[in-house]
Amino acid sequence: MSGAASATASGAAPATASGRAARPRGSRSPLASFGLHATLLVASVIAVFPVLWILLTSLKPAKYAISTDFVKEPTLANYSYLLESSHFLSWFWNSVLVAGVTTVLGVFIAATTGYAVSRFRFPGMKPLMWTLLITQMFPMAILIVPLYNLMGELGLLNQPLGLIITYLTIAVPFCAWMMKGFFDTIPIEIDESGRVDGLNPFGTFWRLILPLAKPGLAVTGFYAFITAWGEVAYASAFMVGEENLTLAGGLQTFVTQYTSNWGAMSAASVLIAIPAAVFFLFAQRHLVAGMTAGATKG
Repeated sequence: MSGAASATASGAAPATASGRAARPRGSRSPLASFGLHATLLVASVIAVFPVLWILLTSLKPAKYAISTDFVKEPTLANYSYLLESSHFLSWFWNSVLVAGVTTVLGVFIAATTGYAVSRFRFPGMKPLMWTLLITQMFPMAILIVPLYNLMGELGLLNQPLGLIITYLTIAVPFCAWMMKGFFDTIPIEIDESGRVDGLNPFGTFWRLILPLAKPGLAVTGFYAFITAWGEVAYASAFMVGEENLTLAGGLQTFVTQYTSNWGAMSAASVLIAIPAAVFFLFAQRHLVAGMTAGATKG
């Protein structure tokens, strides 16, 4: 009895009936730890393999583009063709223009809308929020025809502005809901202190609330950018002529019913992923905080 008490007092783990030390709560056995790490390793390989395969395909000559060899006579010919003999740079500029303007306008509109709904009570507030929510329920395929007709009547077909407006209708409703949830977590006393200091509602929003909302703005900006950067259906339907296409529409020209230039398409895919990756790297430190903060209140 005294031996067990002394063992406990000295910090030693109590022995089990079989004489082995009891495992601390929360610890894993060597077998369980091995299984966990093996599962994570397999999942990582599965996630990385498609990206690696596209990168390797972009470095293969055209005759080996669909071969199963990882590396076969590596060359940069696909990138040279892409930059010198195609409209890739025009597509890239069109996508940067559309995605950039969509991101800036989308963040501003979603932030102001979310702040207004979070802080003020006005007639039609609930119908407005329900309208923003309902717009997310319609499949994209259903909206292409009415939006195409609307843009045609406004003379915005084959114009970057038409795509920007279309992408804003996709990004703003979701982002406004998300920003509303984030603003709900910011104490209203900050707004009151701004009014005491003589700021109007927009001044309070711009100078006091917006700097505290950086995580939410990062999530909103990232969502708006990805929506405009990688969208295919509207870009293909609204834009014609190779020089007017965005990157998503331009990729389709490499693989058609009669021709398949997998090397150039793979090279384009690699270059397209770089701006999205850079944007993510700049926003990543705010993304998790923004998503979790915006989910605390509805």
